[in-house]
Amino acid sequence: MQPFTVLTAIAAPYDRLNVDTDQILPARFLLKRRTDPQYPTYLFRDLRLTADGSENTDFVLNHPAYRAAKIFVGNANFGGGSSREAAAIAFDRYGFRCVIAVNFGDIFYNNCVKNGILPVRLPEATTAALRNQLHTKPGSTLTVNLPAQTVTDAEGKQHAFDIDGFSKSCLIEGASQIDLTLRRLDVIEAFEQRYAATMSWADVR
Repeated sequence: MQPFTVLTAIAAPYDRLNVDTDQILPARFLLKRRTDPQYPTYLFRDLRLTADGSENTDFVLNHPAYRAAKIFVGNANFGGGSSREAAAIAFDRYGFRCVIAVNFGDIFYNNCVKNGILPVRLPEATTAALRNQLHTKPGSTLTVNLPAQTVTDAEGKQHAFDIDGFSKSCLIEGASQIDLTLRRLDVIEAFEQRYAATMSWADVR
């Protein structure tokens, strides 16, 4: 996955509370492959589009100023609900690199990290101020600095955030769980050879 260090990008504000993973990616798209060229269109599908398939002009990502956004600023209890990894994948395939909210569903938070998306927790008053700036001046940018663990808002003020060391390292290195496993390939292969030698009665092929 793509490493994350410092990102300066347009940010999209979304004020709704309790955005669950079914809103982020409706269940009927769960079996779609991440390589599906239509995958970006599944993000917030039932909120972004009307029943006839046309764009809902009131939805933030349909606003011309936010179409190129790579940072999403939500509200409290973001990404709760089911454990579907596809919700995080939808953000990735759309082009988002960072999601900021007051708090996250734990599984969604971890799925973001696994897919190269930085989830940032900031206090309620701070996220409200960020969204207000972005509503007031659509198309404004934020700067997210992962090594320094700061978000710089549209007015130049910095806000610190916390992240555990393991998640931080994975994101900065762009290391997925598969990458981490392959780094221990020599150890895995050595174990398999020892196991095959000591358990010759078992078919370990």
